[in-house]
Amino acid sequence: MAIMLQNTLLIPLIFALTSFSFIQSQHQPSALPFNPILKYHGGPLLNRPRPINIYLIWYGAFSRANTASITDFFVSFNSSESPLLPHQEPTVAAWWRTLHAYQDRYGKSVSTSVRLVKQVGDIYSLGKSIKRAQIATLVKNKISSKIFPLDSNGIYLVLTAKDVNLERFCMGSCGFHDSVLVSPAKTRVVYGHVGDSLVQCPGLCAWPYAIPAYGYGPPGEALVAPNGVDSDGMVINIGAILVGAVTNPYKTGYFQGDALAPLEAVTACSGIFGDGAYPGYPGDLLVDKTSKASYNVYGVNGRKFLLPAIWDLRSFNCKVIA
Repeated sequence: MAIMLQNTLLIPLIFALTSFSFIQSQHQPSALPFNPILKYHGGPLLNRPRPINIYLIWYGAFSRANTASITDFFVSFNSSESPLLPHQEPTVAAWWRTLHAYQDRYGKSVSTSVRLVKQVGDIYSLGKSIKRAQIATLVKNKISSKIFPLDSNGIYLVLTAKDVNLERFCMGSCGFHDSVLVSPAKTRVVYGHVGDSLVQCPGLCAWPYAIPAYGYGPPGEALVAPNGVDSDGMVINIGAILVGAVTNPYKTGYFQGDALAPLEAVTACSGIFGDGAYPGYPGDLLVDKTSKASYNVYGVNGRKFLLPAIWDLRSFNCKVIA
């Protein structure tokens, strides 16, 4: 397991992005001990004028409650399709706006909208114990069988159920993204993975909705999750994967450090979900008066979500809302 020593605390890492894993620490303080300026390395971003299309593979058995809340999260990027209730601000769409400052060499910003195009189930076609490389194979099979279209401006996201053991998942890894060449068209597509950590490692992958696993952060009470610890933990990591996938899809976009283990737009703000965050404290959050659930953005159908802060290229600061 990869670990980082900081302020005498062993900090859990969420590996995200690329087949070699990008690092995200769930308990890193907001007062960063270094200047995480993200350098642009000249490569393409997902920034075509049309929306970024999301193709979901639900691998394994998920509850209706989980699929409903995660699906609502994706719909929340375009609230015009399912309007929010009055006076519900800030929104998922407002969180995404921070990425508009991420531009390619031609001055084109990351796509302004995200759209869930299609989702399919897969009941353990590869078994319950799978290798990380098989995620790419699963995506390629869905494209070659015409279940999903070939979309170079899309993200093919595989979500694995709580009883699926994926290589390196919960061994410092809560999700990752990479790209793969699809033949015979020889088109490279972006894909990613996020797992349900409820049974295997909620203290690593669902913080702050779970108490940190022993040795991985300061003790403290877990926050109440508005939609359930498993689905809300997945939403946090899905958000991180989406940000990395659009700003550094081919390991040539925005990052700091080694391309094989870089710091990215969300991982530069690890553990920060609101103002005043520090190790073991996610920051000042909104709290539902009835359920006592903590969150920082609103979604469709009355949903409330917690999303990670993003490094803002304009203010040189970690921000949840642009």
